[in-house]
Amino acid sequence: YIGTLAEASGGFLTLADADVHDVSEGGSGKEMYAIEARKFGVKKNRTSVKIRASAVISVSRLEDVIEY
Repeated sequence: YIGTLAEASGGFLTLADADVHDVSEGGSGKEMYAIEARKFGVKKNRTSVKIRASAVISVSRLEDVIEY
C-alpha cells in the first residue's frame, strides 16, 4: 500500500489517494514497487483504503526511498 495517511483510529489506518499493489500477482516485488513509486509517482487506484494496524510491519515515507 502506498498513500497519504488520513487517519489512524479504531485499530485501522486510513490511506487517501492510495495505490494497492498485490506482489503475489506477479509484477514487481515490494522494493521495486516502492522505488518505481518514488521515481514515477503513485499510481492511485483507490480514493481511500483502510488497513488493519496490527497487520502493518513497517512504514516509510516515500521521500526516504532511495532510487538506484
